Amino acid sequence: QVHIVESGGGLVQPGGSLRLSCTASGSIFSIYAMGWYRQPPGKQRELVAAVTSSGRTSYGDFVKGRFTITRDNDEDTVLLQMNSLKVEDTAVYYCYADPQVRPIPTQGYRSDDYWGQGTQVTVSS
Repeated sequence: QVHIVESGGGLVQPGGSLRLSCTASGSIFSIYAMGWYRQPPGKQRELVAAVTSSGRTSYGDFVKGRFTITRDNDEDTVLLQMNSLKVEDTAVYYCYADPQVRPIPTQGYRSDDYWGQGTQVTVSS
């Protein structure tokens, strides 16, 4: 069994910053990709950022240089630094881990990955 634990969500004003943290633990031999998707109210889940074990990163088009994902392979932990936050970044952010070597979905997501419970990020004045 695999556990995904997220932390770092909350309320922030427009233009502010937040850092999300995610750790995977349990019966994992190795994880290929880890990262974050988000689901804004009334919308589909979309890729925010992900990173492979070799350090290759993928970002959603809306990120535009505002977010940075980093990974500690030894600890199976990823950090998402989010700067210049906008009201439209408000969403539930979900961490995921994929042990299989396969492309990171940029459209939609895989339900068979390991997922956290989600953490709320609210950007509001």
